Formats: sequence, C-alpha cells, structure tokens
Amino acid sequence: MANPLFDQLFGIHAGKETPFLILKGGEVVTHAAFLSMAARFANAFRELGLQPGDRLALQAEKSPQALAVYAAAVQSGLVFLPLNTGYTPSEVSYFVENSGARLLICDPTKAEGLRPVADACDAGLQTLGAEGGGSLPELARGQSDVFETVPRGPDDLAAFLYTSGTTGRSKGAMLTQTNLLSNAQTLVDVWRFTKEDVLLHALPIFHTHGLFVATNVTLLSGGALLFLPKFDAGDVIDLLPKATTMMGVPTFYTRLLDDPRFTGDLVRHMRLFVSGSAPLLAETHVQFEKRTGHRILERYGMTETNMNTSNPYDGARRAGTVGFPLPGVELKITDPASGDRLPDGEIGQIEVRGANVFQGYWQMPEKTQEELRSDGFFITGDLGLIDDQGYVQIVGRNKDLIISGGYNIYPKEIETVLDDQPGVLESAVVGVPHPDFGETVVGFVVAEKEKQPDLDDISVTVAAQLARFKHPRKLIVLPELPRNTMGKVQKNLLREQYGDLFTA
Repeated sequence: MANPLFDQLFGIHAGKETPFLILKGGEVVTHAAFLSMAARFANAFRELGLQPGDRLALQAEKSPQALAVYAAAVQSGLVFLPLNTGYTPSEVSYFVENSGARLLICDPTKAEGLRPVADACDAGLQTLGAEGGGSLPELARGQSDVFETVPRGPDDLAAFLYTSGTTGRSKGAMLTQTNLLSNAQTLVDVWRFTKEDVLLHALPIFHTHGLFVATNVTLLSGGALLFLPKFDAGDVIDLLPKATTMMGVPTFYTRLLDDPRFTGDLVRHMRLFVSGSAPLLAETHVQFEKRTGHRILERYGMTETNMNTSNPYDGARRAGTVGFPLPGVELKITDPASGDRLPDGEIGQIEVRGANVFQGYWQMPEKTQEELRSDGFFITGDLGLIDDQGYVQIVGRNKDLIISGGYNIYPKEIETVLDDQPGVLESAVVGVPHPDFGETVVGFVVAEKEKQPDLDDISVTVAAQLARFKHPRKLIVLPELPRNTMGKVQKNLLREQYGDLFTA
C-alpha cells in the first residue's frame, strides 16, 4: 500500500533541486531540502513515540519548518491538526483534549502557558519558533534525512480542521487523503497551474485556504511559493514582479488598491488572482479590474469540503457569484424544512457531494448525522441560489437568516443596497431581538475614506427599493466591521454587542 497524499504532493519531488519556497529575504528552499527537513521531523516524531493515526497539533508561526511539520505528519501517517496562532491556552486545551492529540507543538514564547495544557491532556510538548528554532528542530537535527513513508489508504484520515465554533463548540472536521488530494488535482486542472507558476503566498497555514489550497496546488503542479510570513502590502508589492499567481482574502485586495504603488504595470505579467474565504465586494471587483486589467477569480469553499465552486478560468468571472460547481462536485439548492431540491432562482440551503466532502465530525455522531446526509450530500449551512446562467450566488449563512414578524429576511439583499449608497465602503446586516417582531433588522455601515454616509438619505433609498419588513430599524456607522483572521465578518459579535438595542 502506498501513501497517495505524500507520494503525489511531496514524493514526486524527491531529489529535485528546483525552488519550492522563496522567502522574503530571497533565501530559497529547494524541494529536496524541504523533503530532507520533513524526513528529519518524521524521524523525530517516531523517536517521540508517535504512531500512525495519532493526532499531532501545531500552533506555531508560519515558517518553512512549520510547513515541513505538515509534510512530516503526512509521511508518518499522522493526523495533522493546525491551530490558529491567535488561540488562547484555554481554547487550545479544548482542541488538544477533544482530538486526543499525542503531541502539541507551539512557539517557544507560549510553552510556559501551554505546558499545563499538554500535561492535563497527557500529550507531549515541543517548541518551534518563527525563525526555525526550538526543541523540535533541535531534536530533528540529529535525525536521518531519510524516512520510509508510512503506507496509508485513500480513506485514512490526514487532517482535522476545527470549525470556528461561533454557534457552539468547535467541530473537528475529519479530512481523508482522498478529500485533500482529489481537490488539489481538480484545482490544478481548472486553474491551469504548471511547474512554471510562482504563487505569492501571504495566507496563514492553519486554514484550508493557505494550507490545502495554495500549498497543495503548488506542490502537485511542481511550482514554487513566494512564502511571506504574513500579508504586508509593501512586501507583496515588492514581490509581485516575481510571481505569476496570487491567492488572497478580500482584505488583501482592498489594501493593495489603497496603495498607489499597486498599478497595472506592476501586475501586467500576472496570470491569475484568486479570492476566497469571505465575499468580495462588487466594488472591489470593479476597482481591481479598472486598475490592473485583471478580473479576480472568486471561488467558494469551506473547512469541511475544501473548494466546491469556482468562477471560470476562461469565460465571465461574475461579481457577486462564486461560479459553477467544480468537476466532480454536485451542488443543489434545497428547502431547509423538507430537504427537497428547489428550482433555479429560488433561495435555499446549499448542499454539496463529492470526493472533497469530509467524513464527519470527530466524536460528534449526532452532529455528523444532522449535517451529512446518508446519500453523501453535506448541508453546508450556507444559503444561496443558482441564477439563470448557472452561476451560484451566496446570500448568507443559514444562522444569519432573520425572521421578523414571520417574514424571512436575507441580509445579503439589504447589504447589496447599502453597499451601493454614496459614502458607504461596506455593510453588514444582522437580526437582533425585538419584543414585537421576535427579531428586527439592524444595519452597520463603514464609511469610505474621508466621507460620511447620510443615514437619512440611505433610509429613504432603502424604503424605495425594499419591502417595509426588510428596512433596517436602525443604521449604525462603525469604523470597521469585526472580522476573523480569514477576513470573514463576525456577525455573531455584532449580534452580541447590539442585541439589547430594543429589549433593554
């Protein structure tokens, strides 16, 4: 038995002295050097007593060594659990305990706070710093740079990714070798990646976007990564002339547009810009194309499925849509109450099925049964529709649906109107408790630079365009919308902060 994920992502580059990681300062890590680093880590894991199927948790800053831990975990047959670097010890404790991780790797500066967590969960603790130092690299230094890859089957688990947990306990999505490999193979094909590509990588590697999309696609195609520790507009502008492609979240692109050095000439040679993890404003699409001549390719994915849809590489990349289902992915819109398929044009819950769809939630059989149907369709929790041209449009999360006085209200419809108003950069709409209607609509707007939206005028426009039950009962100007590390607006925080507007 082979190890499909390791063999096809990493093993195919054995002995190759071609660039894989190009660091900010110009240092190059070849494919061969990276694989040697991963093998030493794999041997270190064996010395620490880890066995195939054990879970390995990593909360460390982005670095070549941190990425090599992922490769070593795959080669060792371990289940890789990347953790957001912003999680507190209390949050990390839940993930380590819930997953049953045998080893926790953290930044040396966090070791003191996480030692009790590891001890309480009977897990080992090793450190790995942003510059490549720590107890794990020290242990690996004396190991062989050859490791016999552990055989794994297509359905064996390769990773756990925990959901954000905004509506309850975080759930550990179980991803198999097939889940990860099949999605990477599809994306290489539909986005036309080759060994000539150099992808500018400023994403975190604890999330599916930066780890299982950007990294896996580059590995599979044999290209290279311009590997930045984080997004910095100046660094990205400096390095774009060396890149052919870039993947980012919407805030990457809005920040680049704010910089006068970001010009069409700078990116004339670029092949592809991809955006995901949060909706891209139509205005950003327009401004980006006007500035650069490039139209950003927006796609749709999630923790449990990797990528599901994409705007076309060739053909119209339509703002406000996430394109078509990827090859091998089935997508349907269903009635949340009955589960029946809805006609095109009607809003319902999005369900997907394919080799990319996860195996279920770790130690949560009831939740798995609730969201993963027996026929393999996964209920994503997103609301959307398929328009008259076959493009998928996302209108929000099921949990963001507002029910006011018995009427269903989709925040996206109101946000689209608010976003179009003079002086408004972006908006968010939530439902908050109301004594008469159960819930009512509150709108939050962020002003464009050096502008002040006229809330009275906006209210008049909304009244003219939307039915009365959809009108925001209150509009609030904020300096910015709360977002998570991947740029998604955290509407739960808005609901919590302003939940007593009408009930206090």
